[in-house]
Amino acid sequence: MAGEAPPDDTGIALDAGPSSLTVTFGFGRTFFGKAGVEDQLPEALAPLPDFVSDALDRKRSNGDLWIQIGANDALVAFHALRALQREAADTARLRWQMNGFNRSPGATGRPMTTRNLMGQIDGTNNPKPTDDDFERRIFVPERGEPAWMAGGSYAVVRRIRMLLDSWDHLSLERQEKVVGRRKSDGAPLSGGTETTPVQLDKVDKNGALAIAGAAHVRVAAPASNQGAAMLRRPFSYHDGFRDDGAPDAGLLFIAWQADPMKGFVPVQRKLDLGDDLSRFLRHEASALFAVPPGCAPGEYVGQALLEG
Repeated sequence: MAGEAPPDDTGIALDAGPSSLTVTFGFGRTFFGKAGVEDQLPEALAPLPDFVSDALDRKRSNGDLWIQIGANDALVAFHALRALQREAADTARLRWQMNGFNRSPGATGRPMTTRNLMGQIDGTNNPKPTDDDFERRIFVPERGEPAWMAGGSYAVVRRIRMLLDSWDHLSLERQEKVVGRRKSDGAPLSGGTETTPVQLDKVDKNGALAIAGAAHVRVAAPASNQGAAMLRRPFSYHDGFRDDGAPDAGLLFIAWQADPMKGFVPVQRKLDLGDDLSRFLRHEASALFAVPPGCAPGEYVGQALLEG
């Protein structure tokens, strides 16, 4: 991440700088038994419940160790991947890998909320560090249990295929009603701009709800889920085309929270019951990982767990 390669490195991106490279490690539920630290298994790492919309490929779900590699340069990300695979060759084998992307830095004239493959601005209503309850929602408290997770977070990872051919056949008006926001600028259908708070009780001139009862932003809103919220940091993916010619593409959904049972689970249960957008989505893989806090110089991630 400092842009420095060891002497025996592959040299894949030897002439590149750090490119904002980040490497994040998370532990799956099965990791603790294999590492001999069963007594440190967090209660919050309980298996996620089954959801009506699930069509999960178990071979591409869960796992012992999660590694998320991100960079502004795909070559740098691949370089880091190969370096880590070489280091772990005698210890771990690959269970699944997913490649994602987002808008490249500098692609817009000013920083903007990214769009997903449906063309919708995605991430407007994320919790913000300036929110009074941001730390409580996203990070395990300093006196939380277990102690090694204090300052860490839990990541829900879902591979969600979008039925883009069906979606693209909808009219613009229908797409906006399904989501509850204007496609052009992300503003809620209750009025304002992208960052205007959603008014769920707003009605139009005919007395109908401005944001339909099953619109995605209504069903997913914290106000509809007893305040449940999570920090979403997703990526888009495109893995070619299926046998029927439809794109194998969608969202690598990654959501961070202090407790999945208070963040992701209640929101997904609500979406299961009546979200118009769900008709255009297929949840094909799922995992949950405990991500400990970062490490100080001379330490390694997870040291407090593995060494006590």
